[in-house]
Order: sequence, then C-alpha cells, then structure tokens
Amino acid sequence: MGIRLTRRRAVAVLAMLVAVGVVGGAVALRMGKKPDATAKDKAPPALEFAQADLVHVESKPLARWLPVSGTLQPVNQATVKAKIAAEVKQVPVREGQAVRAGQVVARLDTADLDTKLVERVGALESARAQLALAEKTRTMNNKLLSEKFISQNAFDGSESSFNVALGAVKSAEAQVKLAQSAIHDAVIVAPLSGIVAKRHVQPGEKVAFDAPIVTVVDLRELELAALVPTSDVPELTVGMPVELAVDGFGERRFSGRIERINPATEPGTRAINVYVGLVNSEATLRSGMFATGRIALAQSHPMPTLPLTAVRTEAGQSYVWTIDSGRLVKRLVALGRRDEEAGRVELRTPLPPNVPVLAARFDNLKEGASAIVKGPSSSSNATSQPPPAAKQAS
Repeated sequence: MGIRLTRRRAVAVLAMLVAVGVVGGAVALRMGKKPDATAKDKAPPALEFAQADLVHVESKPLARWLPVSGTLQPVNQATVKAKIAAEVKQVPVREGQAVRAGQVVARLDTADLDTKLVERVGALESARAQLALAEKTRTMNNKLLSEKFISQNAFDGSESSFNVALGAVKSAEAQVKLAQSAIHDAVIVAPLSGIVAKRHVQPGEKVAFDAPIVTVVDLRELELAALVPTSDVPELTVGMPVELAVDGFGERRFSGRIERINPATEPGTRAINVYVGLVNSEATLRSGMFATGRIALAQSHPMPTLPLTAVRTEAGQSYVWTIDSGRLVKRLVALGRRDEEAGRVELRTPLPPNVPVLAARFDNLKEGASAIVKGPSSSSNATSQPPPAAKQAS
C-alpha cells in the first residue's frame, strides 16, 4: 500500500512540473516578442538633406597644368683654375664673399718664374748680339761681292748666318713673352661678378696645372631644368609663364618663364629637358634649392566633373554617396584630371542621369539608409538642424 502511494505522488509531481514548464514557455515567448515590437517602434528615422547639400555631375572644361620640378642652378658660374703649377701664396677671398669681375682671388708664388724670366731675357740679349754681328758680316760681304772680291757662295753663307740669328732672336722673344705670361697668370682674378661658392685651396698648397682654385656663382639669374614628357612638349613655347614654389619659402611663389627647350630626349627616357629661368635680383634664392611648379596649358574639352568635396577616398579607392530611390548608395568612381583652382575633378565612371550626390562629407552614413531631400522652403531648417545620424564633418 505504501509503494502505490509513492508512485501516485511521483506522477503528480511530474504533472505539476510539466504544467509549470508550459506556463513558463508561454511567458518567455511573449517576453521575446515584446522587444521586437519595441525595436520596430524605434527604427532609425530617415536622413534629411537640403538641396544645398547635393550636387550633380556637370560637363565643364578643366584647366590643365603641367607639373615641373628640379634643382635651381645659376645661369652664370665659373670655376677658376690654375694656369701654372706653383705654390699658393695668398687666397684673399672666402665662401659667401661677393667679388667683382677682375678682382684678385688668389696669388701663386713666382720665385721660379722670375728666375726663368731673367734667364730668357739674357738669352734674348745674346741672340740680338749674334744677330747684330751676322747683319754686319752680311753687309760687308755684300760690298765685297759687288766688287768681286768674294764668291757668291761666301756671300750666301753670311746671308744664311744672318737668317739663323734673326730666327734665334724671334724664338728668344717668344720665350720671354711666355715667361712674362706665366708671371701674369700667377695672379688669379674672378672672371665674373658674383659670390664665392667654394674655395678649393689654402695658402701653402702646391697646385698643378688646371687645378681648381675658387668657384664663383652669379645668383642674379637662376634656372631650373625639368624633364617633361614628349607628349606635352608640343603645347610648350619659349616665354610661357611658370609658377614656382621653393622648399623653405612656405606659400611664397616665384615667377619664371620657359627660356629654352632641348631639341632631343634624354638618353634612356622619353622626356625632354625644359629650362625655366627666373630673376633673382635680391639673391633670395640659392643654388641647389629644390623647386616645384606648374605650367598652365590650354583648357580641356568639356567633360563630366564633380566638386572635389563630393569625393571621398579610403584605402586607395575613391567613392561618392548618392541618393537613389530614397536610399543612400555608395558608388566607387574612377577619377581623372583635377583642377585645384576650380575645385573640380574629372569623373570617368558614369553615374545614373540626374542622380544627386552628397556635396560634403557627412559622418555615420550607412549603405541603404533612408534619405529624404527637403525642398527649398525647408532647406534652411535642414541646414540649421542636421539630423543626428548625418552631422556634417568638421
């Protein structure tokens, strides 16, 4: 009897547990459905954009610019070299010092040259004495020949001796001039007015023939040699203006012009050197400075364009946000030429006709989000109070 009661109790307890589970499942199901309804009630509102926030693809010509870059070099510069081998006696100039054309920049020791000059002057005097004797002998033999006291052969011998003496005098005179010229070359002068860029020797050094002494540069006129693709050269002409920016001068710009165009391409390239000259009367710029610039070319034909502010770039890919059928659509685009002054860029990827494009950068935009374009009457409100999900980026 006790065993039967126990089994009945167990069955009753099991039935109660099943009933409790069913009730709990129903309650959980109702609670699970309730958040879905709440989420549906709290769906994000549609983004609102004013007409001023949108742009469209427009066909416009773009200004074309040819970029150039290179190192500034003086048009006039010279490295003064020694014309004789001698010891450096004096170098009265230093780097950065201004010099005039004809100013002494170095002196070489002339002790050996002075000795050679004295020796050659002595040789010249000896040759002149020999010439005088030969001339006297020839004159006397000429008289004797006329009186038939000597033969023609004897007179020809004296005539030959005179010619030899005359040649010796001319040779000695040349040697004297060479010695004098060497002494003159020992005083080295600047060939042009400018600034000493490099002093290659010091007093006391022994220099060989053609050894560099000083380098002088004239900074009043500089030029930039820029490599330009051959495809752009036909549009360039001598005299075209060039705007240059030089490293170290910030936003300051310098005006130049095309001075020369090389007639042949550089070896191993398909580019031609174009030389841009600029006046540097105040010596503000220095030789060796790096400069970049651009040359204005003829405007392009009309092409599809968008404002630069409408294009975003991420991970090397450019894209725009468009509104299509009330939804935000992110479209990848390929870009072409840029006109920085006009603030527009060529659009090589076709977009659907009359599709509006977001003109500025907005945060928190999502693909497929609802979007509404407000009319002109409401544009001021949309501008003054942008929706939280589409605040304009700073």
